Amino acid sequence: MSSSTVLYDAPGPKARRRNRVIAVVFGAIVLAVAVYVLVALGDNGQLTAEKWDPFIQLDTWTTYLLPGLWGTIKAAVLSIVFALVLGAILGIGRLSDHRAIRILSGGTVEFFRAIPVLILMIFAYYLFAEYAVFPAEQLAFAAVVTGLTLYNGSVIAEILRSGINSLPSGQLEAANSLGMRKSQTMRLVLLPQSVTAMLPALISQMVIALKDSALGYAIGYIEVVRSGIQSASFYGNYLPALVVVALIMIALNFGLSSFATVVERRVREGKRKGTVGDVTIKDDAITADR
Repeated sequence: MSSSTVLYDAPGPKARRRNRVIAVVFGAIVLAVAVYVLVALGDNGQLTAEKWDPFIQLDTWTTYLLPGLWGTIKAAVLSIVFALVLGAILGIGRLSDHRAIRILSGGTVEFFRAIPVLILMIFAYYLFAEYAVFPAEQLAFAAVVTGLTLYNGSVIAEILRSGINSLPSGQLEAANSLGMRKSQTMRLVLLPQSVTAMLPALISQMVIALKDSALGYAIGYIEVVRSGIQSASFYGNYLPALVVVALIMIALNFGLSSFATVVERRVREGKRKGTVGDVTIKDDAITADR
C-alpha cells in the first residue's frame, strides 16, 4: 500500500506504470550506448589483454599506483582532520555573542567558500614557494592540504552552525535556566545533540575532500590520478589506467561512506539507549564545572 512522504505524494497506479516504462526505456538507451562504446573501443584495440597486463604486474602497483594511493589518502586524512578543527572554530565563532567574532568568522567562511579549491591550492603553492615556508619536496603536499582545509573547513563551519540552529529552542532555554555558561551549553548540550544531525552532511564533505585531493595533479602532487596517468604514459594504455584509477577512487569513497554510516548508526543507537545515563553524566559535569 502506498503512503505519502515528506517530500512528495506517493505515485498512483498510472504514475507507477509510467515510471516503469520510463525506467525500461532509459535502461535500454544506457545499455545501447554502453554496447556502442565497447564495440568502438574493441575496434580501436583498447580492450586487448595486453593493455590490461600491466595491472597484474607488481611493479606497476609498487612504482605508480600504490605511492599515488598513499598520497591521496595522506592528503585527504590530514585535510579532513584540520578541516574539522577549523570548521568547529569558525562554526562556533559564527554563533558567538560577540559581534566582532561573528563578523570575522562569517567573513572568513564566506570568503573561502566562494573560492574554488584548485585556486586555493595554486595560491598556497606559490605563496609557500615565494617565502620558503616548506621544503621544496613538500610544497605540493602542503598546498593540497591547505587548499582542502580552508575550503572544507568553511563548509563544515556552516554545517555545524546549521546543525546547532536546527535544535529546538527549548534546549538552550533549559540550559540557561540551569545557569549554565555559554561554553557549557555549547559543549554539554548543543554540540552532542547536533552531531547526529550533522553526520550525513559531514560524511558527504569528507567524500568531497577525498575526491578533491585529485586536484593536486595541477601542481605536481603525486596522488592516485597523477600516478595512473604516469603509468599510462609508460605503458601506452590510457583507457585501462583511467578505469583502474576510477575503480580505486570508487572503492575509497565507498569504504569511507560505509564506515561513516556504521558510525552514524551506532551514534544514533547509543543516544537512544543512553539517554538517562547521558543526563546523569551531564549533570555531574555541570556540577564539576561549577
